[in-house]
Amino acid sequence: MSNLDLRPAPGVCGGTGRTGPVRDVQPGKQVPLGESTVVRRLLPNLGRRMVGAWCFVDHYGPDDIVAEPGMQVPPHPHMGLQTVTWLHQGEVLHRDSLGSLQTVRPRELGLMTSGRAIAHSEESPHGHGPFLHGAQLWVALPDAHRDTAPAFAHHTDLPVIEGGGLSATVLLGQLDGATSPGATYSPLVGADLTLAAGTDTRLPVDPDFEYAALTISGESEVDGVRLGPGALLYLGCGRGELPLRADSDSSLLLLGGEPFEERIVMWWNFVGRSHADIEEARSAWMSGSRFGEVTGYDGDRLAAPALPPGALKPRGRER
Repeated sequence: MSNLDLRPAPGVCGGTGRTGPVRDVQPGKQVPLGESTVVRRLLPNLGRRMVGAWCFVDHYGPDDIVAEPGMQVPPHPHMGLQTVTWLHQGEVLHRDSLGSLQTVRPRELGLMTSGRAIAHSEESPHGHGPFLHGAQLWVALPDAHRDTAPAFAHHTDLPVIEGGGLSATVLLGQLDGATSPGATYSPLVGADLTLAAGTDTRLPVDPDFEYAALTISGESEVDGVRLGPGALLYLGCGRGELPLRADSDSSLLLLGGEPFEERIVMWWNFVGRSHADIEEARSAWMSGSRFGEVTGYDGDRLAAPALPPGALKPRGRER
């Protein structure tokens, strides 16, 4: 998924070290995406720009798209990151400059590693279902792997942890002994948690990871904090287990990882380490080089917005 902001602010991230357990609820921001989709952007936000290597989180829906085209995101570039497509309802048709053509459906992992350069488009396919509901997430690649070869993977058989009214599907990384088949390049975890009505349980987590929880549907309590749909709760580090309870059926995403110590610049759809990295990537996209071509999308590709007047500088998350 693309950041379609025509005046994207430079994201300066990383280098914060570890914090103890906290309970910081952070609201999302409504952002239009493509022709007919509005998303809640939860990362980056005014209070926090990363959770582990997770650097971008959009939550969308549930949207009634019976009479709408649904998601329509034209071809656009990515560099220095992975994109994670995760659906609860609907379908997303992925095309990329490697020649991939794949429909991603609910509870299936669409994982694209941009590495040095890739381009892709995303759209609701013809004859799509009545609703669209899901999340799009980005993972920053560490410096040692940011020039890795681009790749796309589609995983339909993901590990599931069950017990005590909790069902946890592991998207990426490892949770409570279950490991996702998705490729990762830093210690992290992403899991979809479904809580049945009456659930009151504790989920084992890694105390060295920082965590955040995003409510997808219903209401639940995470470490004693009640969360409604579209809210992000930052939890910090230092927990060995995470208390979870729900009075009614609900679901949430749990994101975590070792605090990302590298300093990065995130601008538009690029993650780099310097202004020169971003400037070179933008120039390559605008000139039609490096990122390849997405074929089959009915429409023009996205043009990159203008760079800000000052140089983009990598800094830590401190303000």
